[in-house]
Amino acid sequence: MSAYMQNMFPFLGIPKPELKELIRPFLKETSKEMLDWKKVINLWNVDFREAKYVAIEYLEKHKKQIKPEDIEKLEYLIVTDSWWETVDSIDSLVGICVRADSSLKKKMLEWSEFDNIWLRRVSIDYQQKFREETDTDMLERVIINNLGSKEFFINKAIGWSLREYSKVNPQWVIDFISAHKNEMASLSIKEASKYI
Repeated sequence: MSAYMQNMFPFLGIPKPELKELIRPFLKETSKEMLDWKKVINLWNVDFREAKYVAIEYLEKHKKQIKPEDIEKLEYLIVTDSWWETVDSIDSLVGICVRADSSLKKKMLEWSEFDNIWLRRVSIDYQQKFREETDTDMLERVIINNLGSKEFFINKAIGWSLREYSKVNPQWVIDFISAHKNEMASLSIKEASKYI
């Protein structure tokens, strides 16, 4: 498991299906309580990667309780011991915050230009589940802020976000690619074009 993550993080070695089974009683027991950020942060700060997966499962169970003011806590999770598998589990939670408070779009624009690639990635991906409610002006702006990047995880995020949106508005994605193809990485274009 550690090798799969390029030996960047220590693992206990519990496969995901087994981990989900092990934490089922914990999630059931805590499902009726209020979201406890202290639990989340304590889990996040455990050295072993599996603890972060437990924190994410806990947050998913309590996502209806996530409020716009939780964006700072989610930011902490995004930038701490970051890698794609944790960050990609958090971007939809960020989306919940932005949907509830549109003033957070300003923060997404700020994240789209930060030095931290994981905040940039979330700013691109947070709308992936918005479908017809996608704010195309925001999507365009955060992607344009990241065009020309040599970072694999940024270029992949651009492609994925466009690909997801192409499922509901393929013409918008076609027009975007056409307008920016000279600035877009080939990886982004390949991912974005999958369904169009």
